[in-house]
Amino acid sequence: MEKVTLGPMPYLSVMPTVLVGANVKGKANYMTVAWATVACMAPPMLCVAINKQRYTAIGIEENKTFSVNIPSAAQVIETDHCGLVSGTHKDKSTVFTSYYGKLKTAPLAKECPVNIECRLYNSVDCGSHLLYVGEIAEIHADKSVLTDGKPDVAKIAPIVYSQATYFGVGKELDKAFSAGKKYHSA
Repeated sequence: MEKVTLGPMPYLSVMPTVLVGANVKGKANYMTVAWATVACMAPPMLCVAINKQRYTAIGIEENKTFSVNIPSAAQVIETDHCGLVSGTHKDKSTVFTSYYGKLKTAPLAKECPVNIECRLYNSVDCGSHLLYVGEIAEIHADKSVLTDGKPDVAKIAPIVYSQATYFGVGKELDKAFSAGKKYHSA
């Protein structure tokens, strides 16, 4: 396999597409984010990278809370809309039905199958973006997307982002922490 250099850029082949929710000036706002990942297991934390100029950043700084909402593939139009339009110019509070959980200041999008409430743990200035690390206060999930009491990716049908395109999740390949046991070196 021949390799070519592409230069430095923020590239991962696929990333989850989520909606970050924050109350900004007393009103729910949702922003589409693809730069999101788990940050820590204990205590449970995740992080999202948000451009410093984004309207949502104001709400995160103001309330020290935010939500991460996992939309399904059926919500790709609404999800992309929340990334195309800034809350500075357009009220996005009615794109999704907002409700509040344990933290009371992190709006959760009711239509999304999974909602994660986060308390701001830390923010790291990474240049153009702030990396917001949130300690997970609670996870809300529709009963319909659970299998054995846990969120089931096949039932959630999350949106995956890659190369300015949205994809759905494909078929299961194998079990993590198990497939590698089949490896035998030569």
